[in-house]
Amino acid sequence: MISIDRVDHLVLTVADVDRAVEFYEQILGMTPVTFPGDRRAVSFGRQTIKLHAASELVEPTATHPVPGSANLCFVTASPLAEVQEHLRANEVRIEEGPVSRIGAEGAITSLYLRDPDGNLIEIARYDEPADEAVAQ
Repeated sequence: MISIDRVDHLVLTVADVDRAVEFYEQILGMTPVTFPGDRRAVSFGRQTIKLHAASELVEPTATHPVPGSANLCFVTASPLAEVQEHLRANEVRIEEGPVSRIGAEGAITSLYLRDPDGNLIEIARYDEPADEAVAQ
């Protein structure tokens, strides 16, 4: 049996790499990265999202790589009210939320939006356990 530790990177197929980098940098606060061969990505924490243009796919690739087919959830430590204000200030439409959901480690509250390619982006914050919220 193998043991997987974490996600290192994922690849998004996008229509316009520059537009995607701008969104993930300006709206979600990720850091732009350029790899050898002028391949582009954004990073956050210990993860990277590599951005491949639909017109210039890098092999090997997914069976059906198309822009707008991903559904991603990102966790924030920021209060969701601040996230909502930031999104509104940058004219990013919130599709749904805040709503209660379950994340990999428990209860979360989420906002949903779309990136420029139509990928569904969930921004979530883990809920405080009831006893911690009372103690504060």
